[in-house]
Amino acid sequence: MNTYTYPKSDALLQQAARVIPCGVYGHQGPAEGCFIPISAFPKFAARAKGSYFYDVDGNKFLDYMCAYGPNILGYCDEDVNAAAMEQMALGDCITAPSYKMVELAELMHETVQCADWTFFAKNGGDTTTLAVLTARAATGKRKIIFVKGYYHGVAQWTQRADAPWVLPGEVEHNLMVDFNDIEGLKKVIEENKDDIACFISTPYMHGNFVDNVLPAPGYWQEVRRLCTENGIVLIIDDVRCGWRLDLAGSDHHYGFEADLLCLCKGIANGFNVSALCGKDFLRSAVSSITYTGSYWMSAVPFAAAIACINKMKALGGGEAHRALGEKICNVLAKAAKENGVGLSISGEPALFYLRITDDDSLMLHQEWIAEMVKRGVYVTNHHNHFTNLSLTDADIDFTGQVADEAFKALKARHPELYQ
Repeated sequence: MNTYTYPKSDALLQQAARVIPCGVYGHQGPAEGCFIPISAFPKFAARAKGSYFYDVDGNKFLDYMCAYGPNILGYCDEDVNAAAMEQMALGDCITAPSYKMVELAELMHETVQCADWTFFAKNGGDTTTLAVLTARAATGKRKIIFVKGYYHGVAQWTQRADAPWVLPGEVEHNLMVDFNDIEGLKKVIEENKDDIACFISTPYMHGNFVDNVLPAPGYWQEVRRLCTENGIVLIIDDVRCGWRLDLAGSDHHYGFEADLLCLCKGIANGFNVSALCGKDFLRSAVSSITYTGSYWMSAVPFAAAIACINKMKALGGGEAHRALGEKICNVLAKAAKENGVGLSISGEPALFYLRITDDDSLMLHQEWIAEMVKRGVYVTNHHNHFTNLSLTDADIDFTGQVADEAFKALKARHPELYQ
């Protein structure tokens, strides 16, 4: 199998660096991201369809990053795009919000377990910030309990305390606990009992650079009990997991109910809308907050989201994603075993996390990922991966073939490890 090169992509990155910070900024850029080595990865896409995207050099990639989550049905899904284009012909960003906003809110109420109401925005970080503001407004308290290793966006309240761009007052009320540590949570609550506004966490730990961790049996039920007894608002950041586990919300998947649920990536198959869903007792608090954006009520993403949600329901929702994820994990595990390579696969199958375990550094893992990408399967070094419902059995078989070749290339480069 031939490996890819990226002359046009590399030239375009040099051009971009003259007019865009870092050329490509954020976690998708080579400066801040985990494109190691940079030479193994495309930098710019030209088009996408279904489970694949094509870079500016014409290389074709089976994409398990799914735009870091939003591609939940398949790129350029015909039904979602048709709904969006029909609404575009009627209007998108209008002085008064479109009636589509009401239709989508009613659909969220029917679909999401905790959605007595829904507030729409654009990014996942919009919803996590509004969730914390709502909790503080409702309780009159200041402190936030986080789980160590968290990521809830890039707002000041989410940043590390020693970052030079963060003022101490912006993070001084942040408390930390370990995931699955009920005794530690009890201790933090007892020590700060009169001033905790909320507990915020992802439904399971899908952090970067570490194996993902599922909730222990009974963990969320005990967290729910402690929050209720102590007047703490329970916020679930479902921005990444949302609807790949359960269309009713990942809290429903794990058998409890959040007070506030933050959704984004899976809502509209790439059209930009996010949602904060909440319980009735928080309705007046969220209504009291001045919180808006220039395009938050644009109609096209609402129409796309309605089509996306209805299609996900028809295709089997979280169960369909889980079945696909299990097939992918099985072919990867099989290829690793046949090649005698240690491969850890963790997290939920629909958002699987990979790590080569045969050395104490990350370098061996990064080499294997690079060999996968250069052969047309787009995975990344230190992030969970995603399923989408356009994946076929042929796609998954191809994944296994590429994994096998990539493992063989890794072994040939490291005879000291693989005899």
